Amino acid sequence: MPLPDRDAVLAAAGVSRETAGRLDLYVAELTRWQRIKNLVGPSTLSEVWTRHIADSLQLLALAPDATRWLDLGSGAGIPGLILAIAGRERPGFKVDLVESNARKGAFLREAARITGAPAAVHIARIETVVARFTAAEIVCARALAPLPQLLAWTAPLLQKGAVGLFPKGRDTLTELTLARETWRFSADLIPSRTDSEARIVRVSSVSGQLP
Repeated sequence: MPLPDRDAVLAAAGVSRETAGRLDLYVAELTRWQRIKNLVGPSTLSEVWTRHIADSLQLLALAPDATRWLDLGSGAGIPGLILAIAGRERPGFKVDLVESNARKGAFLREAARITGAPAAVHIARIETVVARFTAAEIVCARALAPLPQLLAWTAPLLQKGAVGLFPKGRDTLTELTLARETWRFSADLIPSRTDSEARIVRVSSVSGQLP
C-alpha cells in the first residue's frame, strides 16, 4: 500500500511513471535497510515522501539545466540519490555521492544499483576528495554541517563556477551571518516548498576568506 502523501508528492514533482516506480524501489530499500542500519530518523520514515523525497526533489527544479551534481555527506541518499533517480531521464545526468560511513556507502551502492540511478558512490572523507570534482555544476548537502563549514569544504568548486544548494532550517539567518564573518560570497535564500521555516541557501559565488 502506498505511504501517505506519495501520490501528491509525485504529482507535484511531475515525474514520469518510470521515475515514480524507481522512487518506490528506493523507499522499499530504505525501509528494508532501516530495520538494521537506522539510516534516517525513525520518526521520519512514515513521512518519507514529504520529509525526504519532496524535500530533495525541490532542488532539481532550482537547476533544471545542470547535469553534474555533487552531494556531500549523502547518508541515506538524501538528497543526492533521490536527485539521481529523478534526473535519470536527463541526458548526461550524474550525481557523485560522498559518504565517509562504509555502511551507509554500502546502502547507497545497493540502492543505486536497484534503481538504476546514475550515481557514483565515493566512501571517503569530504576534505580528502572534494577537490577532484571540478566538473560539478551543483554542490549540495543536507543536514551535514553549518554553512561556514560547508563553504570551507566547497570553496574550491564554488570559486570555479559551481553553485551551492544547501537546505537549511530555522537557523538559516544565524548561519548566514556567521558565514559572512569569515567568507566573501554571494547567496540568496529560497523558501522551502516543504517547510515554512526552512530555506535553501543558494551560493552563486565565493571570492575567498576574509583576512
